[in-house]
Amino acid sequence: MAKIHVVMKKEDLDGERLPGKVVVVLDVLFATSSIVTALAHGAVEVIPTLDGPSALSVASGRAAESFVLSGELNAITLEGFAQPTPIALVDQKLSGKTLIYSTTNGTVALGKSSEADHVFAAALLNGEAVVRHIEKSFASATVLLVCSGSVGNFNLEDFYGAGYLVSLFARAGGRHELSDAALAAQLLHDRADAYECLARGRVGRMMLERGLARELRFAAQKSRFDVVPRLEGGRLRAG
Repeated sequence: MAKIHVVMKKEDLDGERLPGKVVVVLDVLFATSSIVTALAHGAVEVIPTLDGPSALSVASGRAAESFVLSGELNAITLEGFAQPTPIALVDQKLSGKTLIYSTTNGTVALGKSSEADHVFAAALLNGEAVVRHIEKSFASATVLLVCSGSVGNFNLEDFYGAGYLVSLFARAGGRHELSDAALAAQLLHDRADAYECLARGRVGRMMLERGLARELRFAAQKSRFDVVPRLEGGRLRAG
């Protein structure tokens, strides 16, 4: 029987014992939505980094045409970096390239999760593919759905995204033991609209004020892509 728990923010991972577990990281606005979209549009891999200097270090020495550098700090696009949102990254023509990616929360959450046996990136955009893969490959595992949050704060959109995954696990037909946090996320998801949750949360409101309604609507789509980004050796590749 799989055990499914929702971790409310990445900082809470400090109290979790990760070896032996399957971790699914969510940062719906926008890191994991962007990672999923980049891989679905032909990026060879995504290298998540902790900050801008780390991203520049990874890019150093690479052929300029072989990668795209993208990132933000506190929701401000880093100077010389591409805007790190899904639609903006599609415009970067990622096919055959490496995306070197740095965000305030999502890439940090991926780094904090790296001690787990298996780490995946998920968003609303690829929920069905991720759940299907975990059900097939790790049917009896303990699964942590990790909401990245925002610099120590709880985020509505990540919790909604976790609820979508819990709901998909429940519909998959296997036997699952849900923590109270997982059950709460499922109850939210099953009674709320995706775009409404994304738009009404603090981060969503901030993005709308910056004219990113189109990006929010894109990220609110469910299971548009059949991509399962898996973190191995510090790189996310599509499974």
